[in-house]
Amino acid sequence: FYNAFEDDNYVYIVMELCEGGELLDRILAKKDSRYTEKDAAVVVRQMLKVAAECHLHGLVHRDMKPENFLFKSPKEDSPLKATDFGLSDFINPSRKFTDIVGSAYYVAPEV
Repeated sequence: FYNAFEDDNYVYIVMELCEGGELLDRILAKKDSRYTEKDAAVVVRQMLKVAAECHLHGLVHRDMKPENFLFKSPKEDSPLKATDFGLSDFINPSRKFTDIVGSAYYVAPEV
C-alpha cells in the first residue's frame, strides 16, 4: 500500500506488484495446512503492521483474511501486502461504522 485517493465516484489504491501468491495458498501448502506458532506469529505481526500502515493513511480495510494478503515474492521470508480494498473506507472520527461488512467465515461471532 502506497497511498489512497478518492473522487466523487471511486477510491483509488496505489500498490506495488506482488508475485508471491496468496497467504491462503501458502497456509494450505503447509503440512496439515498449519503454520508453527513461531511462523504464524511472524505472519500475524506483518498483517497487523499492514493494518497500522493503512490506519496511518486514514484508511480502514474491513475485510482482512488470508485471501486478501499477497507475498511480495515467492521467497519464504517475503513480506506480506494487503489487497482487495473493495470494502475499505476512509476513517472519519465524527462517523461511527455501523454497517456489517466482511467475509462471513471471518466475521467475529458476536457480530
